[in-house]
Amino acid sequence: MKTNPGQLSQLLKKGLSPVYLISGDEPLLVQECCDQVRKAAKDAGFHDRLTFHADHQLDWNAVGEEFSAMSLFAEKRRIEIHLPTGKLGDGRAVLERVLADPPEDIILLLISARLDAAETRRKWYKELQGKGVHVPVWPVDADKFQGWLQQRASNRGLSLTRGALAIMSERLEGNLLAASQELDRLSLLANGNTIDEETVEQAVQDSSRFNGFELVTELISGRAPHAGKMITVLQQEGENPLGLLSVLSRDLNLLLELKSPAGQSENPAAFLKKRGVFQPQRARALEQAARRLNRSQLNEAISLCSQIDRAAKGFDSLTPWHYLRDMSALLAGRS
Repeated sequence: MKTNPGQLSQLLKKGLSPVYLISGDEPLLVQECCDQVRKAAKDAGFHDRLTFHADHQLDWNAVGEEFSAMSLFAEKRRIEIHLPTGKLGDGRAVLERVLADPPEDIILLLISARLDAAETRRKWYKELQGKGVHVPVWPVDADKFQGWLQQRASNRGLSLTRGALAIMSERLEGNLLAASQELDRLSLLANGNTIDEETVEQAVQDSSRFNGFELVTELISGRAPHAGKMITVLQQEGENPLGLLSVLSRDLNLLLELKSPAGQSENPAAFLKKRGVFQPQRARALEQAARRLNRSQLNEAISLCSQIDRAAKGFDSLTPWHYLRDMSALLAGRS
C-alpha cells in the first residue's frame, strides 16, 4: 500500500508490515519517516540492525543470504538498504524472492531517492505494494512552506509573530533541513517568549535553497515574482541553466500536446500520467498552465528556450538568466 508521511505514525500504531519503502529527495522528511519506522520496529523487538548501500560494489547475493540466515540468538532484525539512485539494478531478483515470502523475524527498510515511473512498474515494486508500505516523500510546495514552518514551530512549543514567520519563510524557503535547525536554535533562545522579527533578524541566516526543477514548476505555474527570486539565487550559486532548460522544454511541449485536439479529448490527469507525469504538484501546474496559456504563448516560450540555449553556450550578448526572466513574465500571462 501507499501512504503519505502524515499518516505513517497512525499506520505504524496498527502494526508492522514486513517491508517499508521511504522514497524522495527531501532528506529531512525522508530521515524523519525512517526514524518513525525504526522506533516502531525497535519497540516491537527488532533490535539488531544490518545496513547495506546499493552501490556498484554491493553483493546482492550476500544480501539475499541474510534474509535466509538465522540471527544470533534468534533475535529479530532490521535490514536497511539505501538506494541512492532510486534503482535496484541487480537487486531486483533478490527483492522479488524476499517479497514473495517475507521472513517473520526481519523488517526490511528501503531508503531511496525518488523512484521514476519505470521502477514503479517493475515486479518487485508491485510485490512491495501488496506486502508492505511505500511512503513517497514530496518537497513542500512554496505556497505551503509557511504553514509547514508554523506547524513545526508549534510542535516545538514555539510562538512566532506573523512578521517573524514571514522573515523565516523568505530566508529558509526550500531548505527544510536548515529550517528545522533554525527552529532548534530559536527554541534555545526563546525561553518561553514569543519570537519576534528582531530575534529572527539576528538569529536566522538566509538559507533559501532551490533547484532547477523547482524553478520550472514556478515558471509553468506563472508565479513570476517567486520565479524571479529563484532565478537570482540559482544564478548566484552558479547553476547551469542547460539542465533546467531540457525539463522546461519538455513541459512546454507537453502543454502543446495537452492543448491539441487529441489532448483535449482526454482527461488531463490521465493524459499526463501516460506521459510519465506522476508528481501531483507538477501535474497540477501543467493542467492549470494549459488552461491559462494559449498556443501562441507556448510557441513563443519554446522559441525563447532556443535563445536561452544559445546564451548558455556563449552565442548571445545577454545571459541565459536574462531570458529566463523574460520567460517568467511570458508564462505569467493569460490567454
